[in-house]
Amino acid sequence: MAASSDSGAAARADSTAGQGALDDLPFDTTYLNLPEALYARVDPTPVRDPRVTRVNRPLAERLGLDPDVLAGPDGGAVLSGNRVPAGAQPIAMAYAGHQFGNYVPQLGDGRAVLLGELVDRDGVRRDLHLKGIGRTPFSRMGDGRAHVGPVLREYLASEAMAGLGIPTSRALAMATTGERVVREDLYPGAVLARVATSHLRVGTFQYAHDHCDTDTLRALADYAIARHDPELKHAERPYQALLQAVATRTGRLIGDWMLVGFIHGVMNTDNVSIAGETIDYGPFAFMDTYHPSTVYSSIDMWGRYAYQQQPGIGQWNLYRFAETLLPLLDDDAERAQQAAYDALAAYVPAFEGRFHAGLRRKLGFAETAEGDLDLATELFDAMARQGADYTLTFRRLCDAAGADASADGPVRALFADPAPFDAWAERWRARLAEEGRPDAERRAAMRAVNPAYILRRHHVAQATAAAERGDYSVFEELLTLLSAPFDDHPGSEVYAQPPEPEEAGARTFCGT
Repeated sequence: MAASSDSGAAARADSTAGQGALDDLPFDTTYLNLPEALYARVDPTPVRDPRVTRVNRPLAERLGLDPDVLAGPDGGAVLSGNRVPAGAQPIAMAYAGHQFGNYVPQLGDGRAVLLGELVDRDGVRRDLHLKGIGRTPFSRMGDGRAHVGPVLREYLASEAMAGLGIPTSRALAMATTGERVVREDLYPGAVLARVATSHLRVGTFQYAHDHCDTDTLRALADYAIARHDPELKHAERPYQALLQAVATRTGRLIGDWMLVGFIHGVMNTDNVSIAGETIDYGPFAFMDTYHPSTVYSSIDMWGRYAYQQQPGIGQWNLYRFAETLLPLLDDDAERAQQAAYDALAAYVPAFEGRFHAGLRRKLGFAETAEGDLDLATELFDAMARQGADYTLTFRRLCDAAGADASADGPVRALFADPAPFDAWAERWRARLAEEGRPDAERRAAMRAVNPAYILRRHHVAQATAAAERGDYSVFEELLTLLSAPFDDHPGSEVYAQPPEPEEAGARTFCGT
């Protein structure tokens, strides 16, 4: 399925002009060692006037890149897709996916290319991916472009996740294109450069299982093991061990999401990384007012990917992954299924272990005691019934975690009727007293796990509206706060506040 546009060929022809430090990068392209059925060679479509608007300087340096070069004309040419640097071999990856439960046999990178891989200064191999670079063989009816809004949102979201310590793809840079993108209106075009430990998805394996032979499927699984779990190469049953490793990583990741009120929005199998990283930020959101059935995706009409559904959907997606590996697990169908069940058994303990331990820390408990999870459930019930903000409730509990109720005012104010909170807080303090930990020590520990700042939708909307006018000041301020979300940041308290009623939007969109 190889493809190369005339304009892309022109980009390669221009690559001899203005060569800089980016041509000295030691790009690797290990994915090209796999059968060509799993990808399409495709060059980005050049844009009119690329300009880099933001470089993630710490991440660039970690990758061995010069941030100043990335921010300049040479970097703009590469980051926009106008020039393919020496050593890079751009491809669009093929994958399938269950979208809202319905299987689509061919999806793939419809507006993105994998330039290649770089090994960072910690020895970690990372994909360098450009999103919004024009049509690919997998674009279907799309134009392959992106505009400033979705690019800015993904930049902010991935860096917010990184600041919270949750595994995620990372934004390396964003560039405007000097062109307009047609959606419901005309918007400034943009390209996002992002990195991930890989872009292997559950959907990648679904594609290999359904479109390729067993040898190709095995090659893909071997590649995944070499990339993410090299210690499993010599395991007695390496493919079962791979499934178990992916189940464990996925369970922990979703536990992390739940602890900060994050809703991915579209947990289709093509959006699920086998590396255990958050990828493909489309209609995501962090909850404001807590309710377990909260949905933010404009197309999730039935709440399939609601907040409370995410642990179950994570398990469902893993079953789809397991189905693709059955031919590798055993020649006997029943033994293969049993091996898959045995491996998938790792998911629930991984999720519950991460989530339950995290809840105890959020509530200020250093030890495990019977009834802790009941206390957490009671608090969540009161929050849902009384319209309390998820993030602020836990943050303000940090200051209330003392021997008496004298500091309860700010957290009580979040509940429409504070009486249920008052009753709960009495039981909570009794539990805290059992440990005898000094108040200052407990508060510091709680502040380290309960962020003051999350990426709230109304602030994303403000940053996007400003960026579309060429003003990136709100975007930059948000990045500063989100890089250290557990600090107080005096003078920036407005960004910790939930939206006013007129600012609260009910849905978010993919931006495709």
